[in-house]
Amino acid sequence: MEANGSSNTAGKPIQCKAAIVRIPGEPLVIEDVIVAPPKRCEVRIKIICTALCHTDLTFWKVKDPPAIFPIILGHEAVGIVESVGEGVHEVVEGDIVIPIFLADCGDCTDCLSEKSNLCTKFPSRPSPWMKREETSRFTDINGETLYHFLNVSSFSEYTVVDIAHLTKIDPAIPPNRACLLSCGVSTGVGAAWKTAKVEAGTTVAIFGLGVIGLAVAEGARLCGAKRIIGIDVNQDKFEIGKKFGVTDFVNSGNCGDKTVSQVIIEMTGGGADYCFECVGMKSIVHEAYASCRKGWGKVVVLGVDQPGAMLTFSSFEVLHSGKSIMGSFFGGLKPKSDIRILEKRYMDKELTLDEFVTHEVDFKDINKAFDLMLEGKSLRCVIWMNK
Repeated sequence: MEANGSSNTAGKPIQCKAAIVRIPGEPLVIEDVIVAPPKRCEVRIKIICTALCHTDLTFWKVKDPPAIFPIILGHEAVGIVESVGEGVHEVVEGDIVIPIFLADCGDCTDCLSEKSNLCTKFPSRPSPWMKREETSRFTDINGETLYHFLNVSSFSEYTVVDIAHLTKIDPAIPPNRACLLSCGVSTGVGAAWKTAKVEAGTTVAIFGLGVIGLAVAEGARLCGAKRIIGIDVNQDKFEIGKKFGVTDFVNSGNCGDKTVSQVIIEMTGGGADYCFECVGMKSIVHEAYASCRKGWGKVVVLGVDQPGAMLTFSSFEVLHSGKSIMGSFFGGLKPKSDIRILEKRYMDKELTLDEFVTHEVDFKDINKAFDLMLEGKSLRCVIWMNK
């Protein structure tokens, strides 16, 4: 990956191409846009490649708030620092960086603690603005404001990102692998490694074998789990899952008169040590809880359900089961330190990333990436800006 900056554009607006969502659910439109120079604590980066995540697909379709249009989506990416704003000392022009939707300010109580990755200074919430000023760095050629997405907006040849959302990486890692560490794969691997702290020789059950669930399997494999059970309605996911360490499979649509939890309990002799919910349905969270072993079972929730979805457990069951349930946001990873560890494990041929990339397209064909995901044909489709 070459690290070439463009100092002749520093401090000036840049006109480039971006894929814009103007109408929810309609094909993205590639237009000329103006990207303003970075302000204090901001960095302007040239995107090398970006991947399509299911979260992009979700916000592309949503019509109600917090959805807002016109917007530039995209948040799994890798890029080159083109210029930096005042007060930026972590990176310089030409550095290779990964933008990450989750902030790591390095100053607040949470960022300074090993126990949390939930930055207090810049809490994670959907916002169409740069966080420090609540303004946009994007306009179209007619001067209309274009909105930011998850602090990244990587479906643009250039974007502006707050330094709290950037992690410098080794330029030796291929860009079409590095971009995967921005969100989904890191979230799943981190959930097993950092949140659950899966122990060697244990049993893991994963509800939902999309990218997140497969990444949980990969993380559990790296932790030395003895048995990794995948649960999904799609039987084909078993063969895919084997590439990431899945040893057993339960087709949740073919359990006969038994519940999935009954099947898991029978398979494991009492329940799995760790259960991961990777779908985003409260009913599956309850099923995962029922599938967990009493005494020490852990349920880790990664799926994003509707905002008003409520979980209901009896206090008697919680008291007497000895199980725990926890959320895992970005896999519990601290962006500025843990991503470098995953990067090294990939370069050392320990962490599997290659198998997640099923398709690659040029930027002009970005809508094909959406089609592939909608049709269930891709895990990750990498979109090259200028291949």
